[in-house]
Amino acid sequence: MTDWGPDQFAEATGVSRETLDRLRLYVETLGQWQRRINLVGPRTLREIWHRHILDCWQLVPLIGSRPGPLIDMGAGAGLPGLILAIAGVDDVHLVESDSRKAAFLRESARILDVSATIHTRRVEGMSEPKAQTVVARALAPLDRLLALSAGIRHSGTLCVFPKGRDVERELTEAHKMWIMRFDRVPSRTDSQGTILLLHEVAPHGDVSSPFQPPG
Repeated sequence: MTDWGPDQFAEATGVSRETLDRLRLYVETLGQWQRRINLVGPRTLREIWHRHILDCWQLVPLIGSRPGPLIDMGAGAGLPGLILAIAGVDDVHLVESDSRKAAFLRESARILDVSATIHTRRVEGMSEPKAQTVVARALAPLDRLLALSAGIRHSGTLCVFPKGRDVERELTEAHKMWIMRFDRVPSRTDSQGTILLLHEVAPHGDVSSPFQPPG
C-alpha cells in the first residue's frame, strides 16, 4: 500500500478538505518527531495513510456520536486518539506514561488545534475520568486491556479494541476472568483483523452482567 496516500484516503472516506489538511499536518508532525523518538514502526511510515490513518479512521462510525469521555490507553503516537479528536469525537483523553511521547501528543494537539487532554501516567493507576468509551490499539492482549481499564470503566462503557489474527485465542483467555457482551466488525485495512466492541464488561462473579461465550 505504498502508493496509497491522502487522495486515496479522501476518496475512501469522503472527509472534508479541512479534515484532510489536519490529517496531513498530523502525518507531517509525526514524521518530524519520529526522527527523535520511536513513535511508530519506521517501515510503516511508507504506508501510513492506509496502515495507520485509515486503520484508526474506521473506528469513527463505530463510536458515532457517543458522548465523552473517550480514553485512549497507551496513546503513544496518538493512534487512534488524536485521529478521533480530528474527526470531532467529543472529550478525548490520551493516556501515555512515556514523557517523551506525551510531549509529542501535547505538541500535536496544539498544532492541530484539537481538544484533547493528555495524562502522563499509567492507566492502571487511574480511577477518573470514568470513560464512556475506551480505545486501545496494539497495546496488549484482551485480558490485559480489560484489567488495565478496570478503574476507568463503568457498566455502560463501550470498549473498542482492534485485534488481529489471534482474536479467538484472546477472547478465550479473557473469558477466564471477565464476562461481557461483544460484537465483531471486520477490519477495513487487515483481512485477518477484527474490531471488538465490548459491552457490560465485569469480572466473574458479577451477576449483573450476562455472559456471552466466544464464537
